[in-house]
Amino acid sequence: MKKIKTWWMSFILLCGLTTVSCNDDDNPTFPEQPENTDPTGGYDMTGFARGADISWLTEMEASGRRFYDSTGVERECMELLRELGMNSVRLRVWVNPTDGWCNKQDVLVKAWRASQLGYRLMIDFHYSDEWADPGDQKKPVAWGNYSLTELEQAVADHTTDVLSALKAQNIDVEWVQVGNETRYGMLWNDGFTDYDYSNAASFAQLINAGYDAVKTVYPDAQVIIHIDKGNRPQYYNGLFDALKAANAKWDIIGMSLYPGEDPSDTNGLTEWNPIDENGNTWMQQNDACIANMKALIEKYSTKVMMCEIGIPWNYEEAEAFYTDFITKAKQVEGCLGVFAWEPQCYGGWKSYHKGMFDDDGRPMTSLNAFKRD
Repeated sequence: MKKIKTWWMSFILLCGLTTVSCNDDDNPTFPEQPENTDPTGGYDMTGFARGADISWLTEMEASGRRFYDSTGVERECMELLRELGMNSVRLRVWVNPTDGWCNKQDVLVKAWRASQLGYRLMIDFHYSDEWADPGDQKKPVAWGNYSLTELEQAVADHTTDVLSALKAQNIDVEWVQVGNETRYGMLWNDGFTDYDYSNAASFAQLINAGYDAVKTVYPDAQVIIHIDKGNRPQYYNGLFDALKAANAKWDIIGMSLYPGEDPSDTNGLTEWNPIDENGNTWMQQNDACIANMKALIEKYSTKVMMCEIGIPWNYEEAEAFYTDFITKAKQVEGCLGVFAWEPQCYGGWKSYHKGMFDDDGRPMTSLNAFKRD
């Protein structure tokens, strides 16, 4: 463990991550792995994906955030999450973010570290310089005046560039999201579906450009189309019916689920309510999402994945919520796994209150839900 810790610390220094993530012009040196070393540390990293999106991690570390086990001993975050049951990591990619975080080089840093610990990897392409979500799918500035044909090429080139950089460092990628929470398409307005999904053809073309690029670099990687509100089947049926008619290609339908409130809520638990606008409890929302999974698997002959799930860290029923959902998801034939979104966040980091660590940087009992069988 100490050797691994030394490697990634050296790698961070090489990339200049004490102030900002690696510059695109840098060519980081990747330390060689010693022979006969099991990167998993003896942990079983196979089977149902028990995952975490930890895309903020390098930025948190650079800001001085530290992580501790339940006894207060300082730990490297990825090692700690693996001990707590995680076997998979999800990382978002932005095209040209203004501060550098989550660009190609920053993703390489995190992906390399994850690979050294035997994690399975999901790459989440936003195809934007910043957050892409159901209400905001901005084009990267550099792509702002592109035609649809040029956007297809840009999607293919960006996807190929990032994945090729990962493959060049012998980092395996098991899943790739072509877009993030694309309920109404991506790269607006060209890839906007309209709110009734009557114009999905352009979105399908962009998806297929990404899909084909993924398969060229990682033929065995599974491609995900990801949208939010996993408990609302009307969104999934509306979009995927339209995409199927437009000959879009995908391997997995990805979901998000945040009971009661949007993940951008900045008020923490104080004003948060686990009851949604239709009066459904978190358990009812879980059940609706599980039912949606089963229906989608049957209807589209596809696999499903919970790519993002979260609830306020100090909600008294947080452990029960995660345990209930993961237990039920494991029983769905065709559900490949569950990823918590940024569980390592604490202390109101970026106004996000749905991590799984307390204000002292120690893991909460909600992580028990991710323990191995």
